[in-house]
Amino acid sequence: MSAFNTASSDFARLGTHLWEPIGAATTARTEPEKGQQVLDACCGNGASAIPAAHCVGSSGKVDAVDLAAPLIEELRHRARDLPQLRAHTADAMSWTKSGYDVVQAALGIFFFPDMTAGTEYLISRLRPSGRAGLTIWRRGAMETAANHLQGALARVTGAAPGQRPAHLIDRINDARAFRTWLTERGLADVTVAVHGLRLPLTSEIAWLVITGSGFAGVLRGLSEETTRAVRDAYLDSLEEAGVDELDATTLIGVGTRPR
Repeated sequence: MSAFNTASSDFARLGTHLWEPIGAATTARTEPEKGQQVLDACCGNGASAIPAAHCVGSSGKVDAVDLAAPLIEELRHRARDLPQLRAHTADAMSWTKSGYDVVQAALGIFFFPDMTAGTEYLISRLRPSGRAGLTIWRRGAMETAANHLQGALARVTGAAPGQRPAHLIDRINDARAFRTWLTERGLADVTVAVHGLRLPLTSEIAWLVITGSGFAGVLRGLSEETTRAVRDAYLDSLEEAGVDELDATTLIGVGTRPR
C-alpha cells in the first residue's frame, strides 16, 4: 500500500479514467439506501465512498477507511460538503465497528496480507441481511500494462523481468470462481457482475496508469533518470506492439450476510 502514499496526486488524476467509473459501478451494485450505514474499506480518495454518501443522504453515514493518509486527506477535501461521509486513516482489518447495512471494497481485498481472512472480517462487519459488495480485476485485466512495464524495466536496468508471487486472486478472478469463493466466505445469494471498461491509452494515460496505481511500487528506488528511461521504453513498447487501449474489466460480487 505504500505506493499509494507516494503517488496520491497521480492516483487522483487517474481516478477520472479508472477509479471513479469502477467505484460508481460498485456502488450501483451494492445500492445503499437513504439513511443506511455504509463501511467503505480500502477507500482510496473516495471513488466508491462518495457515491455511497450521496445514496445514503444526510440521514445516513459512510465510514471510509484506508491506510494511505494522503488519499484520506484528499477524500476529506473532496467530501467537505458531505458531512455524512467520515474518512479515517485506519486498517480495515482492525476496524471494530459493526452492524453496517452495506460493506463495500472496490479493488481492495487483494491487498490484505491474508485475502480470505480480511474478506471474512469485512463481512463480519455487516448486520444480518446486510449487503457486501467486493470488486476485483477480471482475469487478464491490467496485464498488458504490467507486462510492458516489466519488459521496459528489464530493458533499462538489465534485470530479468520479475515474477509476481502466486496469489489467491489468480485462482478466483473469473465470475464463476469468484461467486463460489464469496459463497464460501459466508455470503448468501451471491451475484457477480462483469463491469467492462477499456481505457484509451494515450501516452499520458498509459504512464499515468503506472504512476497512479500500485504499479508505482515498481519504480520505487529508481533515480529520476532511470525512471524517465523506463517510461520511454514502456511507451515505445506499447507503440511497437500496437497497443492503444487497456482492458480494465472488473468483477463486482454482491451477497448478503444470512440472518
